[in-house]
Amino acid sequence: MTNLFKFGTPSESNGFLLWKTTNLWQREIKKTLKKFDLTHTQFVILASSYWLTNQNENITQVEIAEFIDIDKMMTSNVIRKLIEKKLLKRKEHKTDTRAKVINLTDKGLDTLKNSIKEVESFDVTFFGKLADKDEFSKELLRLLNNNGG
Repeated sequence: MTNLFKFGTPSESNGFLLWKTTNLWQREIKKTLKKFDLTHTQFVILASSYWLTNQNENITQVEIAEFIDIDKMMTSNVIRKLIEKKLLKRKEHKTDTRAKVINLTDKGLDTLKNSIKEVESFDVTFFGKLADKDEFSKELLRLLNNNGG
C-alpha cells in the first residue's frame, strides 16, 4: 500500500504531536481538577471571569466566550452549571438590558484559589520538562497571533 502521508512516521507531524501532547495535558488537568468538582472548561471560565473582572467589574458571558474563544452557547451552558454549583452569580447589566453581568461568589473565589494552586503546580511540572519554556510560550503565541487566535 502506498503511503498517503507526507511524513514517514506520525512523529514527524507537528499536528499529530500537538494532538497527542494536548490530549495528555488535558487528561492530567482533568485529574487535577476532579478533586474540586470542576471540568477543565468550568475552571477556564472561572479563571477567565476572575481575570476579566480585575480589568472591568461588569463582564458579560459574551465577553468571557470571546476571551477564551469558545462558543457562546457552550459558555452559557457552563456558566449555568457554575451558577447551580454556587460558584458564579449572574445579575442584570446596568446599561445593557440584554446582557447579564457575571461575578464569582465567595465559594467560587475560594474554589478558584485552591484549584489555581494545583493547576499551576501541575503546569510547572508538565512544562518543566521542556528545554526552553519561554521560547515554547513565545512560539505558541506567535502561532495564535498569526492564525487569528
